[in-house]
Amino acid sequence: MSAPAQPPMAWKYCGDQIKRWRTQAGVTREELSRAANYDIESVRSMESGRRKPSLKLLETADELCNARGMLLGAQDYLAPEKFPSYSLSFAQHEAEAIALNSYEALLIPGLLQTEEYARELISHSYPPLDDETVDARVSGRLQRQEKLRLSPTVLFNFVIYEAAFRAVVGSVGLMKRQLGHILEAMQLRNVSVQVLPIDRAAYAGLSGPMVLLESPDHHQVAYVEAQDTGALYADPDKVSTLAQRHGMIRMQALSTEESEEFIRRLAEEL
Repeated sequence: MSAPAQPPMAWKYCGDQIKRWRTQAGVTREELSRAANYDIESVRSMESGRRKPSLKLLETADELCNARGMLLGAQDYLAPEKFPSYSLSFAQHEAEAIALNSYEALLIPGLLQTEEYARELISHSYPPLDDETVDARVSGRLQRQEKLRLSPTVLFNFVIYEAAFRAVVGSVGLMKRQLGHILEAMQLRNVSVQVLPIDRAAYAGLSGPMVLLESPDHHQVAYVEAQDTGALYADPDKVSTLAQRHGMIRMQALSTEESEEFIRRLAEEL
């Protein structure tokens, strides 16, 4: 897989450190290439930061240059981010929130996804992600979900458009297990799930998903995400507009009891 158009700064810094240690130790690039069993152009690319320095190169360089673990320490900074760059601020606010109100139009919300549902989605990202990044993203999504059970006083309210339940991700069996997972989450006293039926004229819901967060000091922020982009809003006017839309969507959705019956019936039909 080719490197991103703008390689992460960590690649450049770690590659530069390999080059500095190698130069200081009097090790040539050719010697490092032979020892690591890489062609010289691959090592050049990793040293320049155009390509991610591999663990194998770090280990070989650390030993050849007698770095005593100083180069190996770089591997922690080369690990893929658990969240896309555009959603990092949202993830931080979500981790601190005392209340979350979510509306999702096409997918099961990340906080309610099973591991296999999340992996199916993430592994089919386009352009494709490498396996390490897929694992990191799945891990990050599951880590976010811990708050549902570890923070019982934090309120989570989800409104999900019917289309998200009917879109088969992976397989029918996977979706059946996913629906069962949602039914289990609905038993938590701090979690509510409402289904917005597809036959209701909920025009506010056709504009796309949104998440409203309340901070511990009761400030409100809103997050809107689309194709590889996300926007976090703190402006009161913007947050108010999205909150009003979410309120309208929620009013048109089924009650939690009706939603539970809807999901259970759909799971039985699969």
